[in-house]
Amino acid sequence: MKIHPKKLFPEVDNHELLHHQPITKKDLLNFSNLILAEIQEMVGKQEKQANWLKSSEVRKLLKISPGTLQNLRINGTIAYTKIGSIIYYASSDINKLLESNKVDATVTLFNPKWLVR
Repeated sequence: MKIHPKKLFPEVDNHELLHHQPITKKDLLNFSNLILAEIQEMVGKQEKQANWLKSSEVRKLLKISPGTLQNLRINGTIAYTKIGSIIYYASSDINKLLESNKVDATVTLFNPKWLVR
């Protein structure tokens, strides 16, 4: 992101003069306000995850094939709703599935297999 000097220093007409001037506290305050405004704009643009996802969206999210997704449905691992020929999945169910299959990491300082020869 490139910021135009006019945004940072709206009161300065000749921006070449900025190269020879020290930075003041007011300049830093203008810059911080500009950065905060940019961040708030970015956060506001972020899309919230949809409540219902189609099969293609779930496959992209989980990086799985259509057959794997079908097996998850058949096994009862993942709940779904079918309307006509379109299958929908609740995003909360996808999150629960991921959380329930999470494997906690264990920290080991040494591997006992190294000791066996």
